Amino acid sequence: MKKKPSMLDMVKNFAKEVKNYAKEGAPNVSQGAYIDRLSACDACEHLKRQSMRCGLCGCLVEQKAKWATSDCPDKRWPRQKVGSQGKPVSLKGQQVIQKRKERRNGSQDNSTKTGD
Repeated sequence: MKKKPSMLDMVKNFAKEVKNYAKEGAPNVSQGAYIDRLSACDACEHLKRQSMRCGLCGCLVEQKAKWATSDCPDKRWPRQKVGSQGKPVSLKGQQVIQKRKERRNGSQDNSTKTGD
């Protein structure tokens, strides 16, 4: 059996999950998918029932199961597609930042006209 994650490992795992969740715009799964995920966790031998933590990654399963960007470390949840029509959403942080800089510098065409 795999060794229980240390407190530091649990913090690192949770921080990684939060980062991915925030980066993708904080998408949640549907209520049905959430219930399915919790059912899978409930049937798992790795679940630490007293704390409701995953014994593999240390995350709080009731929270992690809500996030569409999260996966089960034991591959018990079906993979979620994030975004409209099942397409993955990616913010592409650097591209967004570059477009903002271009707008600030006035290098994009400004369609707003002012009358004199």
